[in-house]
Amino acid sequence: MLHTHHLQPHLLFLSPHSHTVSFPFPSRTTTSHSPRFPVTSIRRGSFSLRFRNRGRASVTNAVANGGTEHQKQPVNRAYPFNEIEPKWQRFWEHNRTFRTPDDDIDTTKPKYYVLDMFPYPSGAGLHVGHPLGYTATDILARYKRMQGYNVLHPMGWDAFGLPAEQYAIETGTHPKLTTVRNINRFRIQLKSLGFSYDWDREISTIEPDYYKWTQWIFLQLLKRGLAYQAEVPVNWCPALGTVLANEEVIDGVSERGGHPVIRKPMRQWMLKITAYADRLLEDLDDLDWPESVKEMQRNWIGRSEGAEMEFCILDSDGKDKDIKIIVYTTRPDTIFGATYLVVAPEHPLLPSLVSIAQSKHVEDYVDLATRKSDLERTELQKEKTGVFTGSYAKNPANGEAIPIWVADYVLGGYGTGAIMAVPAHDSRDYDFALKYDIPICWVVMPDGKSVDFGKAFIGEGINVNSSNTLVGLDINGLSSKEAALTVIEWAEKCGKGKRKVNYKLRDWLFARQRYWGEPIPVIFMNDSGETVPLCETDLPLILPELDDFSPSGTGEPPLSKAVSWVKTVDGLSGRPATRETNTMPQWAGSCWYYLRFMDPHNSKELVGKAKESYWGPVDVYVGGAEHAVLHLLYARFWHKVLFDIGVVSTKEPFQCVINQGIILGEVQYMACRDQDGNLISADSPDLLNERKLEIIPAEKVMKSGDSFVLKENPNIRLHARAHKMSKSRGNVVNPDDVVSEYGADSLRLYEMFMGPLRDSKTWSTSGIEGVHRFLGRTWRLIVGSPLPDGTFKDGTVSVDEEPTLEQLRCLHKCIAKVTEEIEGTRFNTGISAMMEFLNAAYKWDKHPRSVIEAFVLLLSPYAPHMAEELWSRLGHKKSLAYVSFPKANPTYLKDSTVVLPVQINGKTRGTIEVEETCTEEEAFVLASRDEKLSKYLDGQSVKKRIYVPGKILNVVLDRKNSKVGVQ
Repeated sequence: MLHTHHLQPHLLFLSPHSHTVSFPFPSRTTTSHSPRFPVTSIRRGSFSLRFRNRGRASVTNAVANGGTEHQKQPVNRAYPFNEIEPKWQRFWEHNRTFRTPDDDIDTTKPKYYVLDMFPYPSGAGLHVGHPLGYTATDILARYKRMQGYNVLHPMGWDAFGLPAEQYAIETGTHPKLTTVRNINRFRIQLKSLGFSYDWDREISTIEPDYYKWTQWIFLQLLKRGLAYQAEVPVNWCPALGTVLANEEVIDGVSERGGHPVIRKPMRQWMLKITAYADRLLEDLDDLDWPESVKEMQRNWIGRSEGAEMEFCILDSDGKDKDIKIIVYTTRPDTIFGATYLVVAPEHPLLPSLVSIAQSKHVEDYVDLATRKSDLERTELQKEKTGVFTGSYAKNPANGEAIPIWVADYVLGGYGTGAIMAVPAHDSRDYDFALKYDIPICWVVMPDGKSVDFGKAFIGEGINVNSSNTLVGLDINGLSSKEAALTVIEWAEKCGKGKRKVNYKLRDWLFARQRYWGEPIPVIFMNDSGETVPLCETDLPLILPELDDFSPSGTGEPPLSKAVSWVKTVDGLSGRPATRETNTMPQWAGSCWYYLRFMDPHNSKELVGKAKESYWGPVDVYVGGAEHAVLHLLYARFWHKVLFDIGVVSTKEPFQCVINQGIILGEVQYMACRDQDGNLISADSPDLLNERKLEIIPAEKVMKSGDSFVLKENPNIRLHARAHKMSKSRGNVVNPDDVVSEYGADSLRLYEMFMGPLRDSKTWSTSGIEGVHRFLGRTWRLIVGSPLPDGTFKDGTVSVDEEPTLEQLRCLHKCIAKVTEEIEGTRFNTGISAMMEFLNAAYKWDKHPRSVIEAFVLLLSPYAPHMAEELWSRLGHKKSLAYVSFPKANPTYLKDSTVVLPVQINGKTRGTIEVEETCTEEEAFVLASRDEKLSKYLDGQSVKKRIYVPGKILNVVLDRKNSKVGVQ
C-alpha cells in the first residue's frame, strides 16, 4: 500500500567534466564540490532571508576518472549539534519521554491522535522527502502535548509486499530477513531526526500478533457475505507469477521489472465494497479533507443514474434469437439514435456473437486487448479500435437492425460489459462511427440553438426523430430529462428494460499469487470443494517458512509448494482439506493499523472498546496524495464494516487528511551540443530528438531576465528544471548526509521553511545552510559567543531582569504568530516569525530570562534538540516536552505606538516612533538619540518645546547660542 520510492540515497550532479559526478553532502563514496549559486534568497511572508556561500569546504573532492581523494576538510559548525542531538535522543529513549500511557491514561483530558501514513521499509531507506510529512506531524504532536492534550503519535511498518518478495527471489534471502533489516534501518533514521513517536506502540504488519486480526477481519467479511470467490479477468504477470492491480501495470507491462502483463480469468477472492458505495459517497461531506481528494473518491465511486435496456440478437434471417444483450446507459433519451452496440472483449456472450467470417479478426483483437490494462483501454486520448462481430441486434425503440462490435474501450467489469453507441451524442462513439463508417442519427437538438453536425452534441436539449407508434413510444418534443423518464417507464412496462443506479466502483480484488502476504484463513474440503472458514480460535494462521519463493509458472501461488502446510483437516469434522494458497494484498494490513495503535498489546480483541472510544477517530492523518483514492477508500470501507459489527464507534476513520507536497531534486541546468560538439541552447529550433541534453554545473550559470544562461556565453539559454527525486536521475538526497553536516534540527527546520506544507518544493543546499545559520545565531544569542578553543561556556547569557515593554510586545507578537501558524499548518511563516524575533532580540542590550525561555518553548516543536539543550542550560532539570506552550497576552498585541513628526524651529526634520502615552520629555529624549535628528540638537540651547501628544514635537532653538552652520 504505502510504498515509498526505492531510491538511491545520494544526490548526483555532473561536474564540469562529463565523466565526474558530485555530491552536495558528505558521503561514504567519492564526492566533489556541489554546484551552488553564490547568493540565494528565500522569502517567506514579510520576512526575507538572504544566504551567502562563504566557500566552506565541507565535502571531499573526486578527481576526474576516479583518481585520488583529498582528505575531508574540517566543518565549521554553527553550533555543537553533533553533541546535542545524540545526547537528547538518548535522554528521550531512556526516559520514554513520549510514551502515551496505556491503561492509566487520564481520559478527562482532551486527546489528539496525529498519524503518519506508515511507510513501506524499502532497502533504500529514507530520502529527504519522507521527513517533510513526519516533521509536520511531529510539530503538531509536540505542540499539543505542551497544550495539555493526551497525544497519540505512533509509528509502524507496512511490511508485506511484492518488492521484498522479488528481492528474495533474486538473492535467495528470506523476505523476512531483508524486511526486518530494512525496518531497523528506517527506525534508526527516524530516531536520528528526533521525532517524538511512542515507540512502545510500534507495530509491523508481518508479525503474527498483528495479522491475526487482519485475518479476523476477513472472517467477519466472509460471515456477512462481503467476501466471495469469482472467476474474474485479472492482470496476470507470468514473470512475477502474480495478479497485479491496475495501478501496477503501465503500458502493458508490470511497473516493477517491466514484465509483460496479460488479462486472463482466474478464481479470486473479492470483497464487496460496492455494497457500501452509497455510504462511502455520502459520508465524504462531513470530512475535513482536501476537496480534491474527496472529488477523486467521488469520481472513483462514480455513481450514476440511468437504465438497463435489452437488445435482442438477430439471426442470419433477421429474426429474433432467444439471446439478449443488456446495456447500461445514462442517456435513455437517446435510444432512437443508437446505431450500433459495443461489447467488451471479455463479455460472456461474445463467442456466440462471432460469425465464421469474423472469427479470426475477433480472436486476434481479443488477444491484443488482454495485454492492456483497464487504464490504457479507457484512456480518453487513445484512438478507439474495434472489430465487427458479424452479428446484429434489434434496437427496441425503432426496430432497426444495428451491428454489434467488440472494442476494448468497453470494460467487462463496468455496467453490463456492453453499451448502446449513440455517435450523434457521444464524442467517443462519434469518432468510432466516423472511423468505421457507421451511420450517425441525430435525435437531440439544442433548445433554440443551431447544432454543429461536424461533431457530437453531448448536451441536453429537445428530442427529435424519436417516435415509433408500432411499439407505443413517442418522445419527440420532450426535453432530455422528460424523454429519459418516458423511455424508462415504457421499457419497464414492456419488459425491455428497467431503471438502474450504477457505479464505476468495482468489488475489491483481494487475492495475490505471492508468498509474502497474510495467509487467507479458509480451507477447501477435498471431497466436496466446500469453502470452510477457520475457527477464530485457530488464528493466527501462520505463514509457513519457504526456501523457494519463486512463481510456479502455472498460476499456482508459491504457497502451494508448502505441501505439508497445504494439506490439512477440518477441525470440526476431521475430513481432509486443502488450505487456500493465495495471500492477501498489501492493502490489507494498512486498512486498519490506525486502530491497533490505540491498543497494540491486546491479545483478546482487535482494539478495546474504551480505548477506541477515547482515541477515535484519527484527528490528523498526513501522507502523500498518491494514496488519495485506494488506501483511503479501502480503509473507510473496512472501518464501516467494523462500525456495523460494533468494533468501532465512529463512521469514519480519519477526520482530517493532509497531503504534503513532494520535494523535488535541486534545479538542474541543461544545454545541448550540436553536431560539431559546440554547446547550443536547449530550446534551439534545430534541436534534434536524438541529441542528449547535457547538465551544466550551477557555478557556470547565471540568470538573465526570466531565463538562465551560460556565464561564458550568455547567448546560450539553458533549460532549468527540478525533477522528482529518483535513482535514475541521480538527484536523491540522503537525510543521513544532511544530518551529519547540518544536524537534524536544521533538516527539520529547512523542510518546514521551504514553503507551504501542501505544495511541491525544490531542494536547495544553500537554503539549508541559511537555516543552519539561523539556528547558530539562536544558539549564540542565548549561550554566548564561543570560547577561543571553539567550545561554549555552560549556562546562558540571559539575565534575571524584568523585560521592557518593547521586549514583551516583540515576544507576544511572536507567540501569537507561531501559535496561529502551527494551528493552520503554515509552518514556514511560523519560522519567519521566529526569525523576525531573533533579529529584534539581537538589538537588545540585555535578554531577560523570562523572554528567552518563552522563545525556546516556541522553537521546541521545530528544533527540539536545541530547545531541550537551551532549556537545560536555563536551569531546568526536566524535559520541556510537557511544559505549557506560551500564550500570547492580548495586552501586548495592541499596536500602541505612533509616528511623531519632529520639527526644529518650525521645519520638519524627521520622525520618531513613540508610545501613545509618551510624555514631552520622553519624546525629546528619543528625538535627541535619533541618528538623523541628533545633528540638529547636539550642543544646542533649547528655547522652548511645543508638544502635542501623538501629533507633533516642535523644538525651538535659542538662535543666539546656536552653533554656526546648523541648518
